[in-house]
Amino acid sequence: MDLSQTLEIASCTDPGMVRSHNEDSIAADAASGLVVLADGMGGYNAGEVASGMATTVITTELRQLLGKTPPYAVDSATHVALAARLVREQVLKANTSIFQAAQSQPQYAGMGTTLVVCLFYDNKVLVAHLGDSRLYRLRDGEFGQVTRDHSLLQEQIDAGLISPEQAKHAQHKNLVTRALGIDPAVEPEIHEYDARPGDLYLLCSDGLCDMVADEDIGEALRAFGSNLDLAAQQLVQMANDNGGRDNVSVILVRVLRDYPGPRGVMGKLLAWLK
Repeated sequence: MDLSQTLEIASCTDPGMVRSHNEDSIAADAASGLVVLADGMGGYNAGEVASGMATTVITTELRQLLGKTPPYAVDSATHVALAARLVREQVLKANTSIFQAAQSQPQYAGMGTTLVVCLFYDNKVLVAHLGDSRLYRLRDGEFGQVTRDHSLLQEQIDAGLISPEQAKHAQHKNLVTRALGIDPAVEPEIHEYDARPGDLYLLCSDGLCDMVADEDIGEALRAFGSNLDLAAQQLVQMANDNGGRDNVSVILVRVLRDYPGPRGVMGKLLAWLK
């Protein structure tokens, strides 16, 4: 199912005002309904290698798979759509590729990357993520964070050790508790949400949300959201105007219309039973 007339996508990535090179990597394929953002970590440009491997492996493999097996196809064993399984398997494949490269090449030792993957299908968006890169959504004027960071800071908030307000000024914001390529095995957090015409989704590296308050990000999307290219550039500029201490990357995806997956009689019955 070609979603190129259903999803409007814009993106922008920038090294920021301090870093000499960009370790973020982004990829988008509107026709497949697939967007990927990764924020690499590791010395000697290894983070750039890890994030590039993540986006390349996941987009290449998923694009091929989606050409053969639509994500709304129902697994005969579990009676649920195949989307989550397809995405999870390719994330795990990317993890293995990055980990093995880090083990076999000393200059890449310890490299890894955060990850956000969105797959739009059947009036839904499937979200897989690792680390502290984020997905936000603007719907009917309401702006909010969809993903929950895999970070030490988030764990401290969850445990009641610090408040969300204190977290804004905390040190060590970038200590992630889950990432791609660091360990031989990893489990991405995967959720599925209903998507509606008019929804605007924002994928971003922490170079944006560490430098710009959520309230200001939301206001920028409300103000510039009619022009996605301008909105993406504006968000990056805001991060840089506030110091730009890290690479900053954004992907914006607007849902233009409904995109139900075609189904046979059995598929419709199983969807109704769910």
